[in-house]
Amino acid sequence: MSKMIFINLPVTDLNRSMAFYAAIGATNNPQFTDETAACMVMSDTIHVMLLTHDKWRHFTTKPIVDAHASAQVLLCLSADSKDAVNAYVEQAKANGGKADPTPTQDFGFMFGRSFEDPDGHIWEVMWMDMAAASAAMQQGAA
Repeated sequence: MSKMIFINLPVTDLNRSMAFYAAIGATNNPQFTDETAACMVMSDTIHVMLLTHDKWRHFTTKPIVDAHASAQVLLCLSADSKDAVNAYVEQAKANGGKADPTPTQDFGFMFGRSFEDPDGHIWEVMWMDMAAASAAMQQGAA
C-alpha cells in the first residue's frame, strides 16, 4: 500500500477554504467533514484536512501561527508540465489565493511557482523533467 499524507491546516473560514480547495481541483470527502473540519482529497494519497481554529486546538496547545505573517512549512505538489504549473497557480489566484509568494524557480529541467491559500498557507507547484535532471546532476558530478 502506498503511504498517504494527511496535511492538517488551521483555517479561519471553513466554507471559504473548502470552496478554494475545490476550485483548485480537490474533492470533498463527506465521511470526514462536519462543521468543524473538512477532508479535501487532492489525490489518492494526498488529503488536506481543513480544521477550524477550535478544532485545531483539540490536537495541540501550541498557538496557531498567522500564515500571512510567518511561515512554518512549504507544501509542494508535482505537476505534469510547465503549463500545468502555471495553470494551477492561476486557478488558485482566480479563486482567492495569492500567486507567487515565493520566487519562481526555472532551471530548464525544473520549473516551479507557488501560491498562498486564503489563510496564507504556501503551496509550491513543481514540474521536473527527470531525464534532464539526471543528466544535469551527472554533469555536475563530473
